[in-house]
Amino acid sequence: MTTTDETQAARPAGRPRSARAEKAIIEATLDLMGEGMSLAELSIEAIAARAGVGKTTIYRRWSNKEDLVVDALAKLKSPLPEMGGRSVREDLIAYLEVVRRDACDARSRCVLNIAMNDAERHPRLVERIRQATIEPRRAVMSALLQRGIATGEIRADLDVPVAMATLVGTMMWYVRSVGLDGVDGLPHDIAERIVDQLLAGLASR
Repeated sequence: MTTTDETQAARPAGRPRSARAEKAIIEATLDLMGEGMSLAELSIEAIAARAGVGKTTIYRRWSNKEDLVVDALAKLKSPLPEMGGRSVREDLIAYLEVVRRDACDARSRCVLNIAMNDAERHPRLVERIRQATIEPRRAVMSALLQRGIATGEIRADLDVPVAMATLVGTMMWYVRSVGLDGVDGLPHDIAERIVDQLLAGLASR
């Protein structure tokens, strides 16, 4: 007779089936949107067909399309590195490097553009996407700048929201006007140059 322990030991190693299915569903959602499918056109049926799973597999994990889209877009952006460097300068450079990579990814640009352009038709969904994908990063950058104020690396009267928009906006401008060929189309040290140039106007005197 085979014991329970022997049965468990005989099972093949690897990622659980549920994890593989979830990854396939997320990727299918992002792929379809990356190919130009709007939020209105996107359907559970289309996602299931692309992922190679049944609709019930999707509904076991997400109660509706909106929840699935929010989760998928939350996973679209690259994870931020630990922001505990020796200086605010180092952390800002690391932050902008992630912004550069994401902005140069064609699928990421397309998916986010589609999501944000549907604000009038799907205001609640777009707001949830904003809270899941944009606000956490804004909070990280705000904390970085506030830390710089506290340590004296940045002047005390800094307008933090304007500084945040300036840093990220400058990188986005470079990506759209210079780096349209992808990451390789941008100078390798562009994040460092942006931070250094802007810190020259932000630093304590």
